Amino acid sequence: MTINFVAVFVAALASWMVGAAWYTALGKVWTAALGWKDEYKPKSMPIAPMIICFIAELVMAAMLAGLMGHFGTISVKVGVISAITSWVAFIATTTVVNNAFQRRSFTLSLIDGGHWLIVLVLQGIVIGLFG
Repeated sequence: MTINFVAVFVAALASWMVGAAWYTALGKVWTAALGWKDEYKPKSMPIAPMIICFIAELVMAAMLAGLMGHFGTISVKVGVISAITSWVAFIATTTVVNNAFQRRSFTLSLIDGGHWLIVLVLQGIVIGLFG
């Protein structure tokens, strides 16, 4: 099995950009769900977390591509199915549990979990398109 690293990079970049749009659109609701007061909110663009996020999305895309490769033919259908099942098994469960123990709003789980669902599905589609 060979991983198409161009597909992985494009998938990570696309999902990173969608994530930026997601949190821009839901920024006020997200910070409210976090319980942030105005003094906690960053005054400038948080560069370090964005770099960390992109690296994490590269790792996710590479692992998703590897998982898809184990199913045989890489396709959009396999990408979407792999993405959704991975999200349900690993992302949704840990997000809800972590936020429950931290006594965070379920809205935070929906926003963050929704972000990662979109990330994985988009990555599965991109990787599937590259074949």
